[in-house]
Amino acid sequence: MTDTLETKAQTPADLPTPAERDAQSGAERRHGRAARRAAAKSARRTDQSPAPSRARRIDIEIEPGDPLLVYLQSASGPVEIGALPDYSPAVAKMIAQEVQLVVPLVTSGELVGILALGQRLSERTYSRNDRRLLDSLARYAAPALRLGQLMRVQERQARERERIEQELHVAQLIQQQFLPAELPELGGWNVAAFYRPARTVGGDFYDLIELPDGRIMVVAGDVTDKGVPAALVMASTHALLRSTAAMVTSPGEVLRRVNELLIPQIPTHMFVTCLVLVLDLETGRTHFANAGHNLPYVRRGDEVVQLHARGMPLGLMSGSVYEEHETVIGPGEIVLLYSDGITEQHRADGEMFGFGRTAALVSGAETGQQLVDDAVQSLNTFSFGVEQEDDITLVTLQRGRRGGAAETVSFSVASEAGNERGAMDRVASIASTALAGARLDALKTAVSETVMNAIEHGNRGDAALNVLIAVRRTSEYVTVEVADYGRGLRQDAETPDLDLKLAGLQRPRGWGLFLVRELVDRVEEFRDGDRHVVRLVMRVDGTDAAGTAPAERRES
Repeated sequence: MTDTLETKAQTPADLPTPAERDAQSGAERRHGRAARRAAAKSARRTDQSPAPSRARRIDIEIEPGDPLLVYLQSASGPVEIGALPDYSPAVAKMIAQEVQLVVPLVTSGELVGILALGQRLSERTYSRNDRRLLDSLARYAAPALRLGQLMRVQERQARERERIEQELHVAQLIQQQFLPAELPELGGWNVAAFYRPARTVGGDFYDLIELPDGRIMVVAGDVTDKGVPAALVMASTHALLRSTAAMVTSPGEVLRRVNELLIPQIPTHMFVTCLVLVLDLETGRTHFANAGHNLPYVRRGDEVVQLHARGMPLGLMSGSVYEEHETVIGPGEIVLLYSDGITEQHRADGEMFGFGRTAALVSGAETGQQLVDDAVQSLNTFSFGVEQEDDITLVTLQRGRRGGAAETVSFSVASEAGNERGAMDRVASIASTALAGARLDALKTAVSETVMNAIEHGNRGDAALNVLIAVRRTSEYVTVEVADYGRGLRQDAETPDLDLKLAGLQRPRGWGLFLVRELVDRVEEFRDGDRHVVRLVMRVDGTDAAGTAPAERRES
């Protein structure tokens, strides 16, 4: 069957008039515009709907020993997956994830990363231009990636350093609890000490223990090694010594018992040297025993001797016996206990400080405190520019020439102008039993000047910060310590010259410190933790440490 399309012929009567044609044409045009607008809206709706994407992330971990790393480090640009070593575990993982191209990121000859690309969304292969573009991008991306990696490493290292520093700070605070916070008052005896670890924490220690019978046990020790391990052994040894001293008072027996208790818990490569002295404060009679520690020095008149005693260090050999010896410390004599941190310190040319220099310091000292100060200063000068090699501990004991217990009075004043006068009057009332006349007036002026300097410059006039003052009287000295929170030691004062000052050629500051040094027998300046301390020393008999009166010293 055939379909036929019939067409009806139009007569002139059937044709539209010109007006009808215009109306029909306008309607068609309007209908066409409406149809086009509807189509455009439909197209916009179609464009705004999310198209399905075939992009996905390739996640591959490469082990450090994978041979792929060596291969890519020497590659000259992007590499097809088929050209990579098929025995590499990482390549097998990439093939499983349909990787087609691998771009190594190399900077300064080091592979810092890779860029793994799968099939293109257009399903075309990677062209030569694509490879060239990827190679150029890799040259820029690799240094930036390496920089980011280094920054992350530095951040981790900084956090680790901060954590270690915090832990060491806590360890330092704990260790400080084992050292005497304040030296005890020993009737007629003057005690001075100095401790400085080679690291944040150390293995040296010292202690003064009051025994049940009224005598005093003085202990000095040194743990081999430095840092945290030595600090842990030091803490254990210190606790054992204190607990043992509560049961027995014989120095040799104390060392024997501590040795037996320490052996099971001390690491095999470590041991402890220790010296124990037991003092009778009234008679000066001293019993002592030594466990491998440096022999103490005693200055007796113009002679310097050592207290000889032998014994194995603690923690080395079970069954060790420690010889006990006896001596008498006479009036005015000085005993020095020290660790090998001072004698074995080297200077730049390799020479050690040695026992000879240490003995010379003992010979030239008039007081225990002077001996400590001179030893620290001499060692600092000797080893200038050289790192401290070991912990340093110094303890001095000096028996007074006359009887009478030492007395220390401590108080504080707010950092407000005018408070120096109250501090001066209080110090004068304490020292008036030992000093009088011009000597007392000189000390009052020196104290007033020092306290005023601490208020104005040390604490910068901050009333919330106190100036701490400690006055110590012994049979031979009056010592006044003024402590503030200054950030550093004062600079040496220039010798005042009025003509230079009027000419503007000399600084106005520093004259107060010069005045103080002329008024008292000795001025010492040091730091104690976060405090800056100035110590003023006056001899009760009116002579300085060298045996000359202040007036005679100024004239010489």
